[in-house]
Amino acid sequence: MTEEVVDVLIAGAGISGIGMAVRLKHQCPTHTFTMLEQREDIGGTWSLFNYPGVRSDSDMYTLGYDFEPWTHKKAIADGTTILAYITSIVEKYKLREHIEFEQKILSANWSSEDAYWTLILANKSGEKHEKRGRFLYMGTGYYDYEKGHEAVFEGSQEFAGEIVHPQFWPQDLDYENKKVVVIGSGATAVTLLPTMAKKAAHVTMLQRTPTWYAVRSSEDKIANGLGKIMPSKWTYKIIRKRNVLLQSIIFKLARSKPERVVKMLMKGVRKALGSEPNSKDFTPPYRPWEQRICLVPDGDMFTAMREGKASIETAHIKHFTKTGIQLTSGKHLEADVIITATGLKLAMAGKVCFSIDGVETNFADHFYYKGCMFSNVPNMAIVFGYLNASWTLKVDIVSHYVCRILNHMQQHGLTTVNPQLDDPEALEEEALFDFSSGYVQRASDILPRQSKTMPWRITQDYLFEKNVLLKQAVDDGFLKFSHARQEKDTVVKDSK
Repeated sequence: MTEEVVDVLIAGAGISGIGMAVRLKHQCPTHTFTMLEQREDIGGTWSLFNYPGVRSDSDMYTLGYDFEPWTHKKAIADGTTILAYITSIVEKYKLREHIEFEQKILSANWSSEDAYWTLILANKSGEKHEKRGRFLYMGTGYYDYEKGHEAVFEGSQEFAGEIVHPQFWPQDLDYENKKVVVIGSGATAVTLLPTMAKKAAHVTMLQRTPTWYAVRSSEDKIANGLGKIMPSKWTYKIIRKRNVLLQSIIFKLARSKPERVVKMLMKGVRKALGSEPNSKDFTPPYRPWEQRICLVPDGDMFTAMREGKASIETAHIKHFTKTGIQLTSGKHLEADVIITATGLKLAMAGKVCFSIDGVETNFADHFYYKGCMFSNVPNMAIVFGYLNASWTLKVDIVSHYVCRILNHMQQHGLTTVNPQLDDPEALEEEALFDFSSGYVQRASDILPRQSKTMPWRITQDYLFEKNVLLKQAVDDGFLKFSHARQEKDTVVKDSK
């Protein structure tokens, strides 16, 4: 018996997939959908990461969904609270009945004749089966869930202690009263240092290059004040707009007048540290927002440093030893536990093998269309969140836009939508992301292409993209809408 073809297949039950599912219920109530989750539970990042202190690196007024107010006192929330927020949404909108867990998508093939995607999935036992959907929404996130970025360190096999990658944190790890070295200086390392310092004998953050830090309170006093005098929806909307505007202003200022942003950031570090920060540990070789700025809520990392429980070491690793790490400077760092917070490994579209009418598709050969679809790839959308703002801002507008497309197709009896690009080489191309972060650079060979002009690009400008996706006409002359029969006739004609 042939399985039903659902209207929308959603890959992933994390922030992206759940946001799309709720939007479908709101805006496309007659469309059927199924969510396919590789893991055994919802939450994506927020159920996968369990390292000490895991928290948001964005404020929850923008990391939260636009349809569901964040009502907790803290604007910078821990992972457990964020997962509880996501779970409450799943229960509120009765989404579990739409989710199939432990379903790994191996491949996805689009049929122009049938106008649907056929997905090959494997369950936990490795048994394979198919799912068919008319539209495919990839909410799989941007990194490899199965493998983090593993930097190679000479002599690591000689180390007598434990070496741990944060993405695969062992819950029985004992670091109490032990010397810990955290390799890395990104958001994960900045989170781990103050949390582990509460129990460890000492925590050293070993970095090759410094990072820019933004010190801010974990609570938003204005938001909490407004919450006492007006409905939560009103407060949420006001603070969300304020935060979006502030983020946009600071990002643009960092690009146009970086010295002003440097002065502002260093003022916060100086106050939290209680002394003048040294240039070696606190002056990156790049300007603010050429890599993501690390958030330090309540200055917790600097408090640990002031109290002598933690420190920063800027140096290069020569090799591991039995008792720690030997640096090229000649210094040796003693360690009982080494945390390799060396970054994530990017994965394009959940590492699914895509094909169109049996021909394998390489996304590195395709251009982004309006930051959420790909040139000449029919009936598919994807979410790649902002590098300079919260992920959910992009989820909100992309899911809204997909619903606009689906409703347009339903209204006009159409089955296929394709961002058609006839001459890709005629476009003036540029780098996909103007960011020097290691995880972005390492993935340059798998990332899609982009033009210097719309609509064949992805931007880091939420306000601009919000206008493009929510207000501009769906039928813009670039999207080709058709019926499956029309697609079949075109294929036959072109083959003659």
